[in-house]
Order: sequence, then structure tokens, then C-alpha cells
Amino acid sequence: MMDTAKLLKAIIENAIDGIITIDRHGIVDSINPAASNLFGYEAHEVIGHNVSMLMPEPDHSRHDQYIHNYLETGVKKIIGIGREVRGLRKNGTTFPFRLAVSEVHYENKIAFTGFVHDLSKEKEAEEKLIQHMEELEATVSNRTKDLIKLVSELEKTKSEVSQSLEKEKELNQLKSRFVSMASHEFRTPLSAVQLSASLIEKYAEKPDLANVLKHTTRIKNSVQLLTSILNDFLSLERLEAGKVLAKNEEINLVELAEEITEEMQLICKANQHIVYQHTGSAGKFALDANLLKNSIINLISNAIKYSGENTFIEFNTEISDNTCTIIIKDDGIGIPEDEQKSLFEPFFRAHNTGNIPGTGLGLNIVKRYVSLMGGEVTCQSAQDKGAIFTLTFRTIA
Repeated sequence: MMDTAKLLKAIIENAIDGIITIDRHGIVDSINPAASNLFGYEAHEVIGHNVSMLMPEPDHSRHDQYIHNYLETGVKKIIGIGREVRGLRKNGTTFPFRLAVSEVHYENKIAFTGFVHDLSKEKEAEEKLIQHMEELEATVSNRTKDLIKLVSELEKTKSEVSQSLEKEKELNQLKSRFVSMASHEFRTPLSAVQLSASLIEKYAEKPDLANVLKHTTRIKNSVQLLTSILNDFLSLERLEAGKVLAKNEEINLVELAEEITEEMQLICKANQHIVYQHTGSAGKFALDANLLKNSIINLISNAIKYSGENTFIEFNTEISDNTCTIIIKDDGIGIPEDEQKSLFEPFFRAHNTGNIPGTGLGLNIVKRYVSLMGGEVTCQSAQDKGAIFTLTFRTIA
């Protein structure tokens, strides 16, 4: 039969956490190797001495009173509860640890056993994470202030310029400078946010996992939003610089539309469905596949964003004679009629979009892409009654 006393001793001697026992007067009866290494003492330097030698002030001076108060009143402040405290090493440095104390009765005597779990690594990781998050928030805050300032300057300029060609040229130059700045300056916070997400996941072993995951989700959503904004800025910059040219070639419109439908269905809200239908025996038409795909994706993305769950988004294509018509219809929040005159202007957003994120560039980019392909885009909508966007292309007879 296994010797229980020897087994217990072996468990204590090889335990990862420190184990210290004291009597009712606070005198150390035993200390295991893990605790000795943690505090930097040999066992014989601690055994027989008051356990307060392992505590910094104020606990060092108050410890005996803690025990006395418990023995007198029976009120437990840490016994059977546990708490985070600091320990004092032989070399004078302190460190954080989790202390759990249990009361033991034997041979008509009372002893106390303390279990010491070192928290140094967890605290260091937590401090680094907090520091990095503060630096990240400061970086994002500064970039946001710059962006708000530039947008304010842009809107001020827009309200002041006349319809003259010279003033319009100045406005476009200001927009281009704004886009160039954003496309370059946003790369730094994007990289910092992505790195922070990786570091948070690295430290996910710490006890406060819920908050770590909350920050991870928040940062990843910010990355996705900033990336979307950056893509809009870059697209507008290329258009302003005249770098976007349409190469209309005969494409299989039905295959392209089915591909888009499949891709966009993946990002729909709960029970949102995209219903695609083609009309006409012909399925091919001369268009720029890349510009057309970007335009349709932009319109369907808006339909998804501004419509609720449990809704249908209609996506129809039709080729008849020399005309190609593409229609995207939703039952979302719609566009107020008095604001539709500005719908395709850059940076315009209707007042009813609320907190839904967006740059106000998407529809302007769609209009310009469609124009480059020789087509036109129109919209029919009313507030709270959805929207219907129609792209029309005609071949020259």
C-alpha cells in the first residue's frame, strides 16, 4: 500500500505553486521549494521566523494583528476567499501573487496553509497590453482629428466655390490632396491596429479573456471599416487622376451576375436573400467586366447595409436588342426625396443614414464607372420605402 505521508510530501515538494504553513502566531512551520525560489530564500532562513518577513509594508507590520483579529472575531478577510497581494523577496524587490489561505486543525492545534501563485508574467503582459492600447488609441485619435479637420476644410471650400470651371478645378485638387493624404496616412494606424489584434490574441491566456476578445473584435471591425474607407479613397484618386479607363469587351453578363450574387450572399444579414433573375435570350454584352462588377457590388452592398434582416434584395439583368439594363432593388430605409439631387455627389450622405458607417463616395464612384462604360445610372426612392437603382447601357447602332 502506498505511503500516504510520503506521497503528500512528494506532492508538496514538487508543486508548481508555493506552499507555506504557519502556526497561530504567524511563525513559519514549512515552505516548499517553489515558494523558496519565488521569495529567494533557503528554507532554513524562513522556517521558525514570522511569515511577515515575506511581506512589504503595510502588511509586514499588520500581519500579526490580522491573525489575532480572526482568532478573536472569526471574521474571515482572506481565509477561504483568496486575494491578490504583493510579496517581498530577499533582495528587497516585490512581486504580485494570488494568495489562497486555508485553516487546518490537527492535534488540538490551528495552522494556516498559504498557496502562492506568481502573477508577475500575467501583470507584465497586462501592462504591456494596456500601454499598447493607449498608444494605439492616441494614434487613431490623432489621425481622426486630422481627417475631421480635412473634411471640414473640404466642406467649407465646397460651400464657397462658384460654378465656374476654375473654382471646380480648385475643389477637385483639394479632394485629390485629401485622398492622397488619407491613402498614405491611414496605413500607419491600420498596421498598428492589426498588430494590436495579434498581440491581444497572444495574451489571451490571461484570466480576463472576455475583455481581450472584446478589444480584438473591436479592432478587427475597425480594420475592416478603415480598409473599406481606404479603398474608396484610392478609387476616387485614380478617377481624379484619369487613371481609370473602360475596356468594353463582350462578357457573359449572366455568369458575372451569378458570381456576384454568390459572393454577396455570404455577407448578407440574417435571413437576407439576394434574388437574381435574367430576362432575354441573349446573355452577352460589351462592357468592362471589372468596372461593372465593382459598380454592382457597391450597389448590392448598400442594399444589404441599409436594409433590415428578413428582407429580399432583387437583382435583375435584361438584354434586349441594343440595350442592357441592370436593376438592384431593396426595401430599406430609402433616400429622402429632397436629398436625391445630391445623391451622386462625392462625400454626400443622406441624413437618415444615422450611425451606419460610410464615406459618401460609393455612388459617386458607381456613376463615374458607369459613365466611363458609356452608360447612365438612375435612382427611384423615398424615405422608408426602399430604393431602385437602374444601370442602362446602349450599343451604338
